[in-house]
Amino acid sequence: MKGSNGHTDDDLILEMIRDQHRREQGYRLLMNAYQEPLYWHIRRIVLTHEDANDVVQNVWIKIFKNIERFKGDSKLFTWMYKIATNEALTHIKKIQRKHAVSLDDENAVIRLLKADDYFEGSDIEAQLHAAISKLPEKQKLVFNMRYFDDMSYKEMQKVLGTSIGALKASYHHAVKKIEQFIMQSEKT
Repeated sequence: MKGSNGHTDDDLILEMIRDQHRREQGYRLLMNAYQEPLYWHIRRIVLTHEDANDVVQNVWIKIFKNIERFKGDSKLFTWMYKIATNEALTHIKKIQRKHAVSLDDENAVIRLLKADDYFEGSDIEAQLHAAISKLPEKQKLVFNMRYFDDMSYKEMQKVLGTSIGALKASYHHAVKKIEQFIMQSEKT
């Protein structure tokens, strides 16, 4: 029951959700297909497991409340990523206002990751995340979606509402900045 995108056939899931007798089964298939990719997408934005879990819960609530209004103008995956991205960014802004914390400080990011019991990455991975945290918001999102999620520019265009040319430029600039950051870190 896998579609060409590697996920469970979205049309079947939507059909099941819209059928009152198969709705619960449809929701289960939806969660099985997308729970993990959405979690990791959000986790790379908010950084900690605890924050990612909070955001994921909000995302699923929004998805369940609005899925029957999903028109199919984009892939279901793209629609859900847009919701997840917006919720994650809202969460970050809320945390920054509440705690006056900036996730632009690479040392703060590394401390945050190392303090997270669920972060199993190496020092190099923590350094990569610190470098990513230094990027402007749009470059950060584009880099994460392209590098970690292997999302096409066309899909990113639908999620972020930005032209493909601008997305390619953002990714290119992000890669260059990350390379510079890592080379500078190695010198110190």
